[in-house]
Amino acid sequence: MSRHTPPPTIRAPRMLAIVLPLLGTVALGSACTADDAGTDAVSSTATPTTATATPSQTDQPSASASAPTTIPTSAFVELPAELRKSSRRTTPVAEALPKLCGNEFGTGGRQVTASAAMTVTYKKAGEPDTNVPQGMIHQTIFTFDGDGAVAYLQRLRDAVQACPSYDQGGNPVAVKSRAMPGVGDDALLVSRTWAATSLNGERTGGDASSQIAVARVDGVVTVFDDQGWEGTSGNPDILDRTVRDGVRTIDAWQR
Repeated sequence: MSRHTPPPTIRAPRMLAIVLPLLGTVALGSACTADDAGTDAVSSTATPTTATATPSQTDQPSASASAPTTIPTSAFVELPAELRKSSRRTTPVAEALPKLCGNEFGTGGRQVTASAAMTVTYKKAGEPDTNVPQGMIHQTIFTFDGDGAVAYLQRLRDAVQACPSYDQGGNPVAVKSRAMPGVGDDALLVSRTWAATSLNGERTGGDASSQIAVARVDGVVTVFDDQGWEGTSGNPDILDRTVRDGVRTIDAWQR
C-alpha cells in the first residue's frame, strides 16, 4: 500500500501541531467550560480535570453573552464500535483546527463563548484491531453569542473561496468547497487534493485527498477535520457519517 503526504501530516508517534489563535476558554474533563474567549483548549488526562486558558484582550466574548459557556463531553460524536479504533480523547483546539492559506477556521471573534476539541481514531469496518488505523477525525465545537455562528460560516466561506490552492511542504494542494444539504442548519464541505507521494516524498502517481466539514446547529458550529493515517487519504464516507451523527449529537445536547 502506497503512503502519501497530506496537507496536515499525521504520524502515529508524532502529530503536526497547527498553531492557531483560539477564541474560547475551555475546561474539559467530564465537561468543557469557558468563561472568556482564550487561546486554546487544554488536553485532559484520564482523570477528569479542569484547565483554563488565559483570555486575550482582543477576542473576549461580549459581556452580554447568553450562549452556553459549557461544552460537555457528551456533545462530541463517538464512533460506532465497528469503526472505532480508539475512543474520543481531548485535543487542544489549536491542534484540532485545520489550516489552509491562513487562519480560516480560527476566526470566531468576540462572540465565541466556549470552544473545545476531541479526536476520534477510526478503522475500516471489519478490520481486526491489530491493523493500523485508517485515519483520525478532529472535531472542534464553538458556541456563539447572538448571530456569531452565522457570521462565522459566512467568513469561512469567503476565506475558503479566496484560497483555491496553497503550498504544503513544497507540494501544491488544491482546495474546493461545496454546500452539504440536509446537515444541520447550514454546512460546508471543503476538499483538499494533492499529488500522492511516498513517505520519502517521491511521487507515486495519482492523487490523495482529505476533507473538512463544518456544520452549524443554531448557535453552535462544529468543525470536522479528517486526516488519513501516516499520510494516506481520509475516508469521505466515514467523515460524512460522523458529521451527520455529530450534528444529531449536538442537537440532542441543546434540547
